[in-house]
Amino acid sequence: MTYTEGRTERIRPQQFHETAGLEDWRVLGEGACAYFRTGSFTVGARLVQAIGELPGVGDGRPDVDLRDEGVTVRLIAITDDYYGLTERHVELARRISAVASVLDIPADPSALQTVQVTVDALAGADVVPFWRALLGYRDRAGSSEDLIDPHRRGAPFYFQAMDAPRPQRNRVHVDVWVPYDQAEARIAAALAAGGRLVTDADAPSNWVLADPEGNEACVGVAGWTGPDPSLG
Repeated sequence: MTYTEGRTERIRPQQFHETAGLEDWRVLGEGACAYFRTGSFTVGARLVQAIGELPGVGDGRPDVDLRDEGVTVRLIAITDDYYGLTERHVELARRISAVASVLDIPADPSALQTVQVTVDALAGADVVPFWRALLGYRDRAGSSEDLIDPHRRGAPFYFQAMDAPRPQRNRVHVDVWVPYDQAEARIAAALAAGGRLVTDADAPSNWVLADPEGNEACVGVAGWTGPDPSLG
């Protein structure tokens, strides 16, 4: 069987995290991600080249971000009807970690995060086209309320339906997705910096915080080790 055969079944974030050999990786709001500390652009370029030479890497279509201090790799399937992980990404993640290990480049999952902008909308069908045109974004697969950067660089936008205006609440807020094992430390740091906890009713998958002037932000976790709330 080749690398590409029989590897397209969709998997949940928790399935990914429960699979052995993926300790370098964390599922965030934007797929499975790993960060490798290279220390220089030259070493990072070697890692990127090694990733590019892996068998089947073109089928996994990884997003690779090369900077002076490190390389971030993101794995996600983007099709007309699906936006998420497949079994193919499991094997590709293992292979990428293996080549990083051979090059003696350490992974640092604590450096990972992704940011999403959420807009509260009373009439999403009227609001979304404006932002789609302004940003040059497109609809996320299977969703009319999510916009993504076609170049997969900018933060995604999510449009959250409102039943009625809420004048005491901001209509735009930021969602910060962090690794499941970094959430408590990130929340503690935000609270120590002057923030307050608005609600943890959806913990351990989501917390709502606010800054000293009441501007809200959410800390989200995907693939946390516990019962999957979507199966409830």
